Amino acid sequence: MIQSSKIFVGYRALGFVCNHVPLSLRYINRRNENLVVTAVGKSFHTYGCSKLDLLSVSGPHPEEISCLTSDAYLVFTACENVIYAWRRGTELKHTYKGPIKNVLLLLPFGPHLIAVYEDSTLIVWDIKAEEITLEIPFTISISAIVHPSTYLNKILLGSLQGCLQLWNLRTNKLIYTFDGWGSPVTVLEQAPAINVVAIGLECGDIYIHNLKFDETLMKFSQDWGAVTGLSFRTDGPPIMASASTMGHIAVWDLEKKRLHSEIREAHRGCVSGLKFLPNEPLLITSSSDNSIKMWIFDLPDDGGRLLRLREGHSSSPTKVRFYDVNGKNILSAGRDSTLRSFSTEADNLNKSLGQASFNRKAAKRKGIKHDTKKMLPIIDLCSEATREKDWDNIAAIHRNSKIVTTWSYNRSCMGEHKIMHERFKGLKNVEALCLSISTCGNFVVIGYNTGHLDKFNIQSGMHRGSFGKETAHEGNVRGVAIDGFNQMVISGGTDKLLKFWKFKDHSEIAIMEVEQGVSKVVLHRENAMLAVAMDNFTILLVDIESKRIIRNFADNSGNICDMAFSTDFKWLIAATSDSSIKTWDISSGKLVDWFTVSPLCVSLTMSPSGEYLATVHAGSPGIYLWANSTLYSNLLLHPLPEAYNPLQLDLPVVTMDGRDENSKDDDEAETDNLVPEFKSPEQISDELVTLSLVSKSRWLNLLDLDIIKRRNKPKEPVQVPKNAPFFLPVVSGLKPTFLVEESDNWKEKREKSNILDVMQHKSEFYKLLYKCNGTENYDMVMDKLKEMNPSKIDVEIRCLGPENGGSKLFMEYFLKTLSESLKTKRNFELIHSYLALFLQIHYETVSKSDKMVGILQEIKQDRSWENLREKINYCLCLGNYTRSAVI
Repeated sequence: MIQSSKIFVGYRALGFVCNHVPLSLRYINRRNENLVVTAVGKSFHTYGCSKLDLLSVSGPHPEEISCLTSDAYLVFTACENVIYAWRRGTELKHTYKGPIKNVLLLLPFGPHLIAVYEDSTLIVWDIKAEEITLEIPFTISISAIVHPSTYLNKILLGSLQGCLQLWNLRTNKLIYTFDGWGSPVTVLEQAPAINVVAIGLECGDIYIHNLKFDETLMKFSQDWGAVTGLSFRTDGPPIMASASTMGHIAVWDLEKKRLHSEIREAHRGCVSGLKFLPNEPLLITSSSDNSIKMWIFDLPDDGGRLLRLREGHSSSPTKVRFYDVNGKNILSAGRDSTLRSFSTEADNLNKSLGQASFNRKAAKRKGIKHDTKKMLPIIDLCSEATREKDWDNIAAIHRNSKIVTTWSYNRSCMGEHKIMHERFKGLKNVEALCLSISTCGNFVVIGYNTGHLDKFNIQSGMHRGSFGKETAHEGNVRGVAIDGFNQMVISGGTDKLLKFWKFKDHSEIAIMEVEQGVSKVVLHRENAMLAVAMDNFTILLVDIESKRIIRNFADNSGNICDMAFSTDFKWLIAATSDSSIKTWDISSGKLVDWFTVSPLCVSLTMSPSGEYLATVHAGSPGIYLWANSTLYSNLLLHPLPEAYNPLQLDLPVVTMDGRDENSKDDDEAETDNLVPEFKSPEQISDELVTLSLVSKSRWLNLLDLDIIKRRNKPKEPVQVPKNAPFFLPVVSGLKPTFLVEESDNWKEKREKSNILDVMQHKSEFYKLLYKCNGTENYDMVMDKLKEMNPSKIDVEIRCLGPENGGSKLFMEYFLKTLSESLKTKRNFELIHSYLALFLQIHYETVSKSDKMVGILQEIKQDRSWENLREKINYCLCLGNYTRSAVI
């Protein structure tokens, strides 16, 4: 059973693109498109190369994926010593469990799959039968594998010892051994030419080798470390690309046997995957920096340029905040000094605001990887969307820096202003520790470790005043907040004081002493409540209007990493250094939810809409969303007992639609966990009545049908234009006949003919009424009436009378049907409408029949409406009393 907290349920993860596992390229005929498969922890992603959009996300593996490959039909992934085969990127079709050692390499081989394990054992699996067809133990350490084109049943193996071996898997024999070049083989790639293979070595050398004659055709060498990827261009030009551990890509001209061009700093980290798209000038690469990029070679010198990319944080985030009031975008600052925005709705709406730099123009010229003016990571940020179209609307402070940077969400870039007071020029050991932006989006207030508290205009970056005579606090200013009306500024410091200032003239309003130094503060502007985290792991809730402490949350066993209020001010959520995430009910002051996660949660934020809780964790580059289950179900939250042992929850996984992917591997297990669709019962209670789902137009106006027909009757008949004398109207059919025009009163004659047809030939309703009276099952009659239109119902009820071809017996049958149907307490309004129409038409005949009068007496004794009316009146009286009561 999947465990979850009382409030939050793992929803999905954002910001994951790929990791160090090399990508796999596959072509799908049905889509007429190339697909890229990348590994992301315990799942793998499938991207379409046309737009580089995410197509599917696989289910989670038990552990992280160690390697993957694919063919035109299946995607193969390895997790420890188990291999999985996936269809359509999401359906698990086969499982292959091998030796105890982990899987190192995979290679599709027609109807077989070749797997190399860490103990240098090569196993050939039958894909459909899931059986081992061949097992070969090796004395060499296999590091690369490739199937040479046109070499039937043969594979080429590269080793860490530097030698290469060509094997025939059908005969299980070694055909030839290549001595190598004295360096471990890292990559093997088939060239477009037959018998030719490219060999990448750990020393950075690349050899184009002819297998048939054991002859080296050409040699290249890259100075950036080991070769991590090789690929050949197949759309015409003789080009080969090689990847390195430093993130550079080299493009080699095979015709001139020299370097063609370079793509410096293609990735921040090691380039793990490199593939040219078949018959296209497109190169796609992946890296351990959590990004995949597509390069197009269309420059005048046949050089490559970036065409598309998809990326996330290359290092773990340090701060996360929801951006606007809609709660659809999340701002995230990472240890890679970048600021990014992630959408909770669609991954293609994610964007990067850039890397923090002291000189952005120089960083663009030199490249962000070698930016000597790169700033340290952002540790805190605040934003306001009110004036995002006019000027910078995001402010951020950096680690060990006295400079506060501004950013523009609208332009998706770093701003021009570097906010710093002139008093700090030339001073060392000055750091900005906290900041807050005003609701109007014009001002930002910054607190420093020197005790200063300054206000700046975010549009111009100019200083607009300081709080306090010399300093606002004697120690560090660790928390600052501005109220929702720009009337008050609240600051907290290590001097164990909370101070309240006027926003406009910077004068001091009040001082509040607390037991310990303030660690951080978070303000709920709508309710004017301030959460204050202190150094003794206690959280205080302060009313900034009355300047009083109204709640004290002291049951913490670690430093407070971050805090957040729910939008409706029901909860206070905090992440602590003991890997806990706790939720307090503010009205009662009790802890109502508590769970732990691994790794440690360093920052969290609650969406303005109340749907999600977003968390970021140490060492993980993603953002994790937790759904608020109280929005979708009725949940009573009770205080947790003192001896409560919190649950250890797994972090949410990457999904396409937010479904929980913690399911079993087989399809049958997935169907077992599906929640059945809710169907409302036909009758909720025997004391209540149930209305039908029939439209009101079918029964509401039955008594006024004659009036409606007379009102809708046209005053003058429709004038049909006469045909030309030489055209004779013909009725189409197998035997065409001439059309005879009807007279002006053709509608009345047709209505009379319908009644006569019912009288002379018993209608289907007439026969059904007779049949159901014999079986005493009247549901079929009611179902038939539901299908009829009002005119048809009127005709059928009129024809029950003796004067229209019916009989008193069938009138009794009809009344009996209504009486028995009324006892079921279903179709309440339909039964009374049919009864009213029946009595309006046949009241004279009914009054002369004692039997029909007796049936009406039984119907009169039904108290369903009286009981329902009493309950409605009771609810109305209670509602009126509640509204008029004076508290």
